[in-house]
Amino acid sequence: MFSSRPQDAKPSGNAPRTRRFVFVLLRDFTMLSFACAVEPLRIANRMAGRPLYSWILAGEGGGEIACSNGTVFKLDSDLEELSREDTVLVCGGMDVQAATTRGILNWLRREARRGVSIGGLCTAAHTLAKAGLLDGRKATIHWENQDSFAEEFTEVKLTKSVFVIDGNRMTTAGGTASIDLMLKLIASDHGEDLANAVADQLIYSAIRTDQDTQRLSIPTRIGVRHPKLSRVIQMMEQTIEEPISPSILAQDAGLSTRQLERLFRRYLDRSPKRYYMELRLQKARNLLMQTDMSVINVALACGFTSPSHFSKCYRAHYGTTPYRERGTQGGGPRLSI
Repeated sequence: MFSSRPQDAKPSGNAPRTRRFVFVLLRDFTMLSFACAVEPLRIANRMAGRPLYSWILAGEGGGEIACSNGTVFKLDSDLEELSREDTVLVCGGMDVQAATTRGILNWLRREARRGVSIGGLCTAAHTLAKAGLLDGRKATIHWENQDSFAEEFTEVKLTKSVFVIDGNRMTTAGGTASIDLMLKLIASDHGEDLANAVADQLIYSAIRTDQDTQRLSIPTRIGVRHPKLSRVIQMMEQTIEEPISPSILAQDAGLSTRQLERLFRRYLDRSPKRYYMELRLQKARNLLMQTDMSVINVALACGFTSPSHFSKCYRAHYGTTPYRERGTQGGGPRLSI
């Protein structure tokens, strides 16, 4: 069992005030995102030789809570009223929809009304959006959950960035993206030199900004460095809901339809039509597993005008029907990484 070591020492003399972080741990939160957020704070204190930061672990009901790998954490407090100078970081992970309870939503809304800065790590962007705290703001979430998030929270300006800071709201894409967010906050609070020193201690040599995207580039992902092929795939990924014909894709990339066919066969061992279909079915599976959208609406969101055609294609690719896929989830749709 782990417990936090809150650092409540008060600064002396003219030293800057200690900034306190309140980590709200949701059930089955991801340890990696949490650890990548708290460790930069610890190291910043060590490098500065004074308590620049303190932190506590909080959660609904207090007591103990387990993360997604089974490790149990001892919480320091229930969801209590905070100081306006505190910074809340909600830590999400597996099945964040179920972990986002009414009590947590009400508490977040209350603290937001009081002006507290609030962030969501990993899938906790879903929790903040559910509470209405991201309406009209930019935000990010793990790439695996982007499709379902975009469908459910249309008022949020979703990006593919590693992290986003929009006013007093912060979100990260999960995993090591928490490091990048914390280094940004440390740099804002105490300068680039300290942030760089913390990064060196973490052996973190490639600090990312909010302009960096979370997924690998298309050439890296597919293992092929061909600019025209990459352009076509990018166009496919951006037009899932309204698929474009191979001839138009080829024309826009400056290719003939036959050249496009040869490129896909040579580098990806499938036709453009087959690759496009797999992208659409992958998005459909994400929506089925992560949202409560009807099967018909999922089909429409993925460019299928006929539910029967969607079901036929889905079964051919995944070996089961969309209805059975939804039924195997047991507890219903869920967001997870």
